[in-house]
Amino acid sequence: MLRSVEFSSTSALVKAMTTLSSGFRMWFGNIPSSLVHIANLGLGINPCPSCKAGNGSRVVANINNVTFGMPTTALLQAHCFKTSGDFTTDFPANPPFVYNYTDTPPANLGTTSGTKFYRLPYNATCQVVLQYTSVISPENHHIHLHGFNFFVLGRGLGNFNQNKDPKNFNFVDAVERNTVGVPSGGWTFIRFRADNPGVRFMHCHLEVHITRGLKMAFLVDKGKGPNESILPPRKDLPKC
Repeated sequence: MLRSVEFSSTSALVKAMTTLSSGFRMWFGNIPSSLVHIANLGLGINPCPSCKAGNGSRVVANINNVTFGMPTTALLQAHCFKTSGDFTTDFPANPPFVYNYTDTPPANLGTTSGTKFYRLPYNATCQVVLQYTSVISPENHHIHLHGFNFFVLGRGLGNFNQNKDPKNFNFVDAVERNTVGVPSGGWTFIRFRADNPGVRFMHCHLEVHITRGLKMAFLVDKGKGPNESILPPRKDLPKC
């Protein structure tokens, strides 16, 4: 039975979304619970001497305190041609420090900047907690992953608790998506298999956030043989 709720009721939305299922059984085998990465999604403030409106600073966005820097060369091209200096593979698997993500923000709102990838072996199972942070303004984020569908195992309000929250996960017939909302003041837990080699972006679908740097990329290694590898670029392929 449907009933009306307040339009801005985050708790009602989380409760409703948690009841969704796909109707199809998922299978990933036994995955160690320790293989969990945390992706903190939020805003920050960095120096900007030319920004008069911000008194020498500007608002940026980040994942795990890294504001993504746009490259001058297409990243898949840089990866395939093995050019140097376009990116690094040291994107952090977890936030640089732990605090109460959904309460008082840290005193230092500065971020680091860089074109950083997180490297995954071919066919690895990746589990990510998309965690909201209460920095500057409260809002939800719509996170989109290129190159893969993922299973939404769970979501909730507050800070994700590794010991308690997985007990309520849907490991049977979880919803399969490529875009998912992260509730304001909460978290969403996703799982996917890295079986599509190449450079795969993950970013917020709010244009103001993606332009400010709320994005990152997974670099998925090739597997064995042509069916588990990227086709080599054509010799006459124009370079960006």
